Amino acid sequence: MKIKLDENLPLQLASQLNLLGHDVHAVEDEGLSGCNDLDLWRSAQRDARFLLTQDLDFSDARTFSPGSHHGIALLRFQTPSRRSLIERTEEIFRHEDVGQWTGCFVVVTERKVRVRRPPAHS
Repeated sequence: MKIKLDENLPLQLASQLNLLGHDVHAVEDEGLSGCNDLDLWRSAQRDARFLLTQDLDFSDARTFSPGSHHGIALLRFQTPSRRSLIERTEEIFRHEDVGQWTGCFVVVTERKVRVRRPPAHS
């Protein structure tokens, strides 16, 4: 999976996901640190990358409706420590069928993964 890692997530996560076979671009590595959400969004879409973020600005499923983008995973933890973010995200990418998340809006918590898929076309 091609992933864009937002700067609000530990950079170490990029190397962990790369080790699992994903192609991860971190915002920091692309010189996009401090960019606004719209520029981050455009970059992810231009590069056809799944956005991995904690930014609540990407939480509106009406604005970012499934099927209108390359996919978003919003990490929403009660206590988002660096370690918990890395461990939980790595666990999800090891055990969930994340390859099926293209175009989906995904919310990941400490205990659950909710996937909103694009509407089925007849």
